[in-house]
Amino acid sequence: MAINLQKGQRENINAPKFTIGLGWDTNSSATGASFDLDASVFILGENKKLLSDEHFVFYNNLQSPDGGAEHTGDNLTGDGDGDDEQIKIDLAKVDARATEICVVVTIHEAASRRQNFGQVKNSFVRIFDSVSNAELLKYELEEDFSIETAVEFGRIYKREGKWKFEAVGVGMKGGLQDYLNKYN
Repeated sequence: MAINLQKGQRENINAPKFTIGLGWDTNSSATGASFDLDASVFILGENKKLLSDEHFVFYNNLQSPDGGAEHTGDNLTGDGDGDDEQIKIDLAKVDARATEICVVVTIHEAASRRQNFGQVKNSFVRIFDSVSNAELLKYELEEDFSIETAVEFGRIYKREGKWKFEAVGVGMKGGLQDYLNKYN
């Protein structure tokens, strides 16, 4: 049985191989353009910075150099039920220097399309065991991010040799570039 998390709540991840599934729906607002949301992960060291540029895994860099994180591909529309994008994690392969994996979703070309997360609904991040497919935990964003174009859904971090997930739910209005500036 999956654990439904609230913002700020933390939970152990007891699976060495798991998949991060992210999903969302868009409101039928008249922005005149379709929504393209993008999931990405930033693999960070103790200094809260990327281990290398290649440790930023997203639609243009589908795999980390160690093979520990693999993006399954860009979903340009978010149509359909379930996960819209997935990132597979294999903790046995993740670089030993990694202490944190930040899970971020951004709106592609948000400024030119006049879009923000206030126009997105039913957003969630879930983690499920890649071997058994059993859902381990889920966090549904309930805030109204009316000006934000990027949201850190959660973070996976190592504490005393164990990996945990924290439901973060914090937005930024500068989009993906803000996160690149923060973690580079």
